Amino acid sequence: MPHRYFTSEIGGGLAALTGPDAHHLAHVMRAKIGDTVLLCAPDATEYTGTITAIEPGRVSFTVSEGLPSTAEPRTEVTLFVGYPKQGKLEDVIRHSVELGVSEVVPFFSRYCVAAPKKEDAKNERYRRIAAEAAKQCGRGKLPGVAMPLPDFAAVCAALAGYDLALFFYEGGGQSLRQILAAHPEARRIAIVTGSEGGFAAEEAAAAAEAGAVTVGLGPRILRCETAPLAALAAVLTLTGDLE
Repeated sequence: MPHRYFTSEIGGGLAALTGPDAHHLAHVMRAKIGDTVLLCAPDATEYTGTITAIEPGRVSFTVSEGLPSTAEPRTEVTLFVGYPKQGKLEDVIRHSVELGVSEVVPFFSRYCVAAPKKEDAKNERYRRIAAEAAKQCGRGKLPGVAMPLPDFAAVCAALAGYDLALFFYEGGGQSLRQILAAHPEARRIAIVTGSEGGFAAEEAAAAAEAGAVTVGLGPRILRCETAPLAALAAVLTLTGDLE
């Protein structure tokens, strides 16, 4: 199977890779003129690219007619995840990309144990992890990893841009199955899960005031790195995207 790469430089029957991907293809994979790869555009269209030129920092292609990726969920799910400690966010990003997340948005809240530190450098690493996972699992579109939001108020402000916002609360809530059944038209869904310390009562109230529906994840207490993946898998299963 051809190697998979993501690029925004594609159109008119031509495409290009630059930066680390160009270096990987040219020097690690030792690609030659005429070799083919799979190129994925930002709109989740997949193309077979044939190498026409290899230059320092750039590989050029001609591309076939594109086809829509069959690997992308019909429902775009953004995961707002309370910032965990000790590198747990890396696992959340990696596995949520495999499941089909559209974007991961970390945030700090009242009971977060982690504190902001070198977030620009961390975000570069998180994006690399997402890209590696997307290539490995055959995604047709590169999921995003946003810079962390500074507080829960910023999370609430961001929820207005979604068809449905689901606030997963350790205190329990409505039935996820029933809520999704009542919103069959929702195509952009936000999931909000907490950090190790969970949510303050006023944060839960703020989420409800922002229009989020409070739901639960069953009677067992889930770790902060387990809850977002369980929530994502449940939502994508109930919307028919993991069948």
